[in-house]
Order: sequence, then structure tokens, then C-alpha cells
Amino acid sequence: MMSERYPRRILLAVTGMSTQVVTETLWALLAKGELPTEVRLVTTEHGRNRAVRDLLDPKDGRFHAFCRDYGLEGKIAFSEDSIRVIESASGDRLTDIRTPEDNARAADVILKVVRSLCADERARVHVSIAGGRKTMGFFAGYALSLFGREQDRLSHVLVSEPFESNRDFFYPSPVSRNILSADGRLLDEAEARVTLAEIPFVRLREGLSANFPEDCTRYEDVVERAQAEMLPPVSLRIELREGAEPVLLCSGRRVNLAPTPMAVYVWLAERRKRSADGVRPGLDAAAEILALHSELFPRRSGDHARSLRALKHEEDVLPYFQEKRSLIHRALREALPERLAESYFVAALGRRPNTVYRLNVDPDAIEIVRIPDARSTEKHRAQNPPR
Repeated sequence: MMSERYPRRILLAVTGMSTQVVTETLWALLAKGELPTEVRLVTTEHGRNRAVRDLLDPKDGRFHAFCRDYGLEGKIAFSEDSIRVIESASGDRLTDIRTPEDNARAADVILKVVRSLCADERARVHVSIAGGRKTMGFFAGYALSLFGREQDRLSHVLVSEPFESNRDFFYPSPVSRNILSADGRLLDEAEARVTLAEIPFVRLREGLSANFPEDCTRYEDVVERAQAEMLPPVSLRIELREGAEPVLLCSGRRVNLAPTPMAVYVWLAERRKRSADGVRPGLDAAAEILALHSELFPRRSGDHARSLRALKHEEDVLPYFQEKRSLIHRALREALPERLAESYFVAALGRRPNTVYRLNVDPDAIEIVRIPDARSTEKHRAQNPPR
């Protein structure tokens, strides 16, 4: 059973002023046979005060009432010490989430709490996003996506009408017990229906490094690091096939380029592979590109002729080159995720009119392979048998 495998079972809720979500979720988990051993909250100062009043008051607290009603006294650890209040950068407790800075602090705190709880191998973490601001729920869900394991869960609770909007309803009672509706009608708590809606989430943890991200405490930094780690390594492979058109592979994915942009890209890759400096396109560069075009695409004489006509004058070269650069970037964006595509872009370095161009790819990550035509190889072997 899950309870035997994980002796520590934690319900983590991000709450605002709707403290009912805590007992509603506890009831739903009890109904599934997945009762937590402890409850943790992340909230504001106002949310904390409301939780202490509504849930933890020794006499009238609804958490204690829930435990009494279902014979759970002493089985779920939940006290004022279980509530983490979001603080400002200066250490003041936030009464509400009002500004972008407050929002960032909430993200940082939620991330830290989720990461800490998911670090315990003996624990199963159940994150509820039923309460609090929508952004807080998003932060909790994304943090669980980063650090959650196979045993961890994400959920929301669905409460039947007219109990959903009733401030006095906290959980379905095991016996008939009445509360008043907003229009003064009697409602029996025992008739309420509360359903736990589990939310599937992508577990990214296995795709990240083992020590990720020990040196990151800000939510924004963690997201950036995760994005970087999930991208495949940059590796540029160009296969120059005899009797066929070149093949361009970026991080193992094929990128299709028209002949002229391909000739420009191969030319830049060869320069970068030699660790040559950036180049300012002129007639000399144009001549090299055209010669390479003829070599790579011998059957594309029409393209070659058009390029010759377009590159008669020095002042024609830069606009022509920039046009091909734009086509290269468009093809990379179509074939790769945006951030990965940028790793293969043609960088423009320096200010005009002294701008030079080179590939972003590191020289050590470039592989240019010449592959002979299989038919030519067989013919050569036939004409030169081993002695």
C-alpha cells in the first residue's frame, strides 16, 4: 500500500482566504484511503490569520472538528508552525499579493517549500492548488513538475452546489448537520459531494541534472536553468554527399535549406570550424560562396547564374548576404525550438559599417563530413581489386 511505502504523507496547499479547501481536500483524500500524516500551508499573513481562526482554533477550528468527526485526532500533524507565510525581500510578512515583486516572492517561497518536501525519499507530497490566487496555484504546479516524483500528486477539489460557495461549509459531515445558504435555506452538510480531481503533470525531474538546482533560489533563475538543461547539446553536422545535396543536422535534427542559403551556411561553418574571424561580406566572400555553390549543387546552374547576376558590385553583396541570413534563421526556427535555433544563428558582431558575421556554434561542435557516392566507391573497387 502507498501508506506503507511512504510513512510521511504531506498535503501542501497554497491558500488565500478560502481555508475550506484544506478540510475539503482532507476529506477527499480520506475517502480515497490516502490520508495525509501532515498538512503544510503556504499563504499570506492575512491567509495565515484566517487559517488559524477557521481551522486551528482549539474550540471552533474546523480542522479539529473534522478530526473529531472522523476519529482522526492525533493522526494528522497540523499547527501554526505548519504555515509558511510569504515574506517581502526585506523580511516583512506580506498581507496580500499586490505587486509583481510580491508575486516573485510568492514564487520563490513556493518553489523552496516544494523542493524541500520532495527531497525526502520517505515522503509522498500531494499539492492542492484549489485555494489562493491563480498565480500561486500555477507556481505550485510548476514547482511540482520540476521536483515531483512518481509518487507525488497534484489536485483540485470540486464541491457540489450550493455548498461550493458557502463560507460555512468545510467538509461533508458524517452525520446530518445543517448550515444556512446565502438565501436562508437549510443545507445538510452530509449531502454535500466533494470530488478530488487529480491533475496530470509532466515530471521533468528525470531530465535534469542530479544536483539541479542547488545554487538557485529564485523561481525565475530555476526556470531559466531548467530550460537550458532540457535543450539538447549544440552539435552541428554537415554531410557533403557526392552526387547528392548536402544534409544539415542541428542537434540531430535535419534543417532544410534552399541551395543558396545552404551554400552560405556551409561556407560560414567551414570558416568557423577553422576558428576564422568573423567576415564582412564583400566580393571576395561572394566569389568563395559562389564557387562552393557550384561544388555542392552542380545541377543547379540556374541558381548559380542568378547569384552571379546579383553579385556584380560590392554594394550588392551585403544586402544579398543579409537576405540569405534571414532565410537561414527562418528555416532554423521552423525545425527547432526557438532557444535551440538561436544557437545555430549567424551572429552579427560589431557596429555598422564594421559589422562582421560568423556562426554562433562553437568550432569544437562542428563536424563537416564528406561522404563519397556509393556507386563511385563500388566502381573504384571494381577497377582496383585487392592484390
